[in-house]
Amino acid sequence: DVSPVVAGLIGATVLVVSVSVTVFVWTCCHQQAEKKHKTPPYKFIHMLKGISIYPETLSNKKKINRIRRDKNGTAKEGGRGNLLVDAAESGLMGPEKAPDGPPHVDQLPIKVDYGDELSPDQSLTPGGSKTSSPSSPGDDVMLGDLTFSVDYNFPKKALVVTIQEAHGLPVMDEHTQSSDPYIKMTILPDKRHRVKTRVLRKTLEPVFDETFTFYGIPYSQLQDLVLHFLVLSFDRFSRDDVIGEVMVPLAGVDPSTGKVQLTREILKRNIQKCISRGELQVSLSYQPVAQRMTVVVLKARHLPKMDITGLSDPYVKVNVYYGRKRIAKKKTHVKKCTLNPVFNESFIYDIPVDLLPDISIEFLVIDFDRTTKNEVVGRLILGAHSGSAAGAEHWRQVCDSPRKAVAKWHSLSEY
Repeated sequence: DVSPVVAGLIGATVLVVSVSVTVFVWTCCHQQAEKKHKTPPYKFIHMLKGISIYPETLSNKKKINRIRRDKNGTAKEGGRGNLLVDAAESGLMGPEKAPDGPPHVDQLPIKVDYGDELSPDQSLTPGGSKTSSPSSPGDDVMLGDLTFSVDYNFPKKALVVTIQEAHGLPVMDEHTQSSDPYIKMTILPDKRHRVKTRVLRKTLEPVFDETFTFYGIPYSQLQDLVLHFLVLSFDRFSRDDVIGEVMVPLAGVDPSTGKVQLTREILKRNIQKCISRGELQVSLSYQPVAQRMTVVVLKARHLPKMDITGLSDPYVKVNVYYGRKRIAKKKTHVKKCTLNPVFNESFIYDIPVDLLPDISIEFLVIDFDRTTKNEVVGRLILGAHSGSAAGAEHWRQVCDSPRKAVAKWHSLSEY
């Protein structure tokens, strides 16, 4: 015989366990059903002349494929010329930017040897590359043509883009009278993918023959997408030169009946027509007695959607340049799930008065991602190399109004 108290406790325990198991099973079934009906995220495979570099089952682990070509151009395993592939990132490991400068310091040196800084005719631009040097293409110089193809795989809901070749590129390196071209491709307007080809050395007629397959793109959405090709020339010692760009709206392309072959003229890059990157509000004040610059990152608004959820996890990285050398870097905290973050974080830098004409402050708004590479949302430069009239005016007001905090909104440019 069991006492009523014990029987009640046993009955209550059985009830709690039953309810818990039922809730757990229901949650699992609900999650499985959501995954089944959810549109899969964008994924892609990269094909280099018929060789699959990216596996279909993408993971966060890095894989290394070694490819060697014999005299006939046939790819073989092993040998030199390693291609480092990160399946969590959308692009080949290639030249992004010049290596960072020396370790950052809060106290700017007055006398420093800047022997390896960029030449005076090179400057930072809102696009993140050098301005055109004397050998760079001008308005009256032909920039060449880009040939590529667009196809669609209906069973896999995959957009297939093959970057084939370019012809008639301009000379970007005076010493070799050639260029080291490569191509970055982005799918607009969401910019979910930034992929790039390998660099081909010393050629004005590069043949890439690289295929990028993007999964999870419904055919009905193709009409809203734009392919953006950015043609660059790799520079080992400074920022890469921008040769030009090609914009291809898919509204005028119908790959439903098979592969569509296209050739487009490479045009000079127009920063003004880039899609809005949002705005950033910053405040600057300079104390001439203490020779100290106070930089306050206040807030941002109207940032583009960077995540599948339609939101972003932004933070701001502040870089201080003396001439062309970065001498300090700091960053704010990450603001989760917002397109209008409020930072209100200040940074103080010791800057002598006589160095102010050579100082530039760069603000990079970056979307934090725990599983893949953080992506730059937009950029703002104030100071000696400001890329806009508003930025130059803001810096002039700060220098002309000591001890006064000057706060302004600025439109972010593409990085």
